[in-house]
Amino acid sequence: MKRAIFIILLFFAWRVSSAPGRAEMYLPMGKVINPYECLFKAICEYESRNDSNAYNEKENAVGITQIRPIRILDYNIRTGKNYQLEEMYDVSKSREIFMYYAQKLENPELIIRKWNGSGEKTYEYLKEIQKIIDRNQINFL
Repeated sequence: MKRAIFIILLFFAWRVSSAPGRAEMYLPMGKVINPYECLFKAICEYESRNDSNAYNEKENAVGITQIRPIRILDYNIRTGKNYQLEEMYDVSKSREIFMYYAQKLENPELIIRKWNGSGEKTYEYLKEIQKIIDRNQINFL
């Protein structure tokens, strides 16, 4: 009898001292995957050889992705931001602008071609970016 009482008291002590249950499930955050990151990297390599200080005087294109004033104007109108050309030397701002357009277009081929502009020359640009992606062994397109 003493043994049964001891076990019951032990059980109640355990129940009182244990942590309360939780109604929700915990899922740890994994690494965020950005499907357009490889395109960004390939375009940076092609446009500026990954040089964030690159400047193309002929096109007045700036930074790692060679952003031109017309792209900044369009981005500012669409987002309400007020970026200036000089700010495009900042890789994080260049990435922000690239990703904005990439997420709008979603199609990798269109993203690449539209980043270059319009017309037949964008197909040549697409081939060059694809070569970089292939060389880096990125299976995206």
